[in-house]
Amino acid sequence: MDTGKWQAQLARGQWFKHLPPDLQRSLLGAARLRVLTAGQFLFKRGDPPCGLYAVLEGAVRISAVNAQGKEAVLSLVETPHWFGEICLFDNLPRTHDALATGACTLLQVPQAAILAILEQHPVFWRDMALLMSQKLRLSLINIEQTSLMPASRRLAHRLLMIAQGYGEVEQARRVLQLPQEDLAAMLGLSRQTINSLLKALEQQGIIGLSYGAIEILDLNGLRLAAGL
Repeated sequence: MDTGKWQAQLARGQWFKHLPPDLQRSLLGAARLRVLTAGQFLFKRGDPPCGLYAVLEGAVRISAVNAQGKEAVLSLVETPHWFGEICLFDNLPRTHDALATGACTLLQVPQAAILAILEQHPVFWRDMALLMSQKLRLSLINIEQTSLMPASRRLAHRLLMIAQGYGEVEQARRVLQLPQEDLAAMLGLSRQTINSLLKALEQQGIIGLSYGAIEILDLNGLRLAAGL
C-alpha cells in the first residue's frame, strides 16, 4: 500500500493534518485498503464495531431507513474525511448504514488495531474526541436549523457546508456530485421542494444545475442566501 500517497491526500483534511506525527504513522501503519462497488454496504445499523475509516476516493452515504422504507441521509462522506469513531468510545453496534454511492476506496483501521494504539498512547484519545466533537457540533447545528430556519436558508447553508467540506478542507469545491434525492433526504424535504428551491438559486445565478451535480457559481451569493 502506498502510504505516502494516501498520507498526502489525507493531510488535506484539517483533522488528520493536525494529528501528532506519531499518530499519523500509527494509523497508516495499521490501515488496510477497502474497495467497494456502487451500492455496496460498508456496514449496516446493528453491525458490530469494525474500526475507523477514511475515504480516499468516491463517497459513502451515511443514512437510516425506517420500517416504512423512508430514508434519512445524515451525510455523504467524501475524501479526506474520517468516520466511524463513535464505536471506539462505547464499543456498541453501528447506529447507521454506510453505503458506497459509487466506486469507493477507503482506508480501514480495524477496531482492535486502533484500540491497541490508544491503549499504548492514551494521550491520543483526545484526538479521537476532537473527531467526534466535530460531528457533534454539526449535528447540533443541523438540529437548530431544522427548528429555526426556513427551508431556503437550510438548503443554501447545507450546500455551503458540503462545498467547504464541513470545515475540513481549505479550498471550497466548485462542483458537488450530489443527486437532488440525497439532498432532499438530508434536509427532510420533498424532492419537489428541493427542486423548486434549487431552481430559485439557479435563477439568481448562484448555482448551476446538471444531472446529478450542482455547480457553485457565486460562493458569496450562497453565503448570503444562507443568512451568513
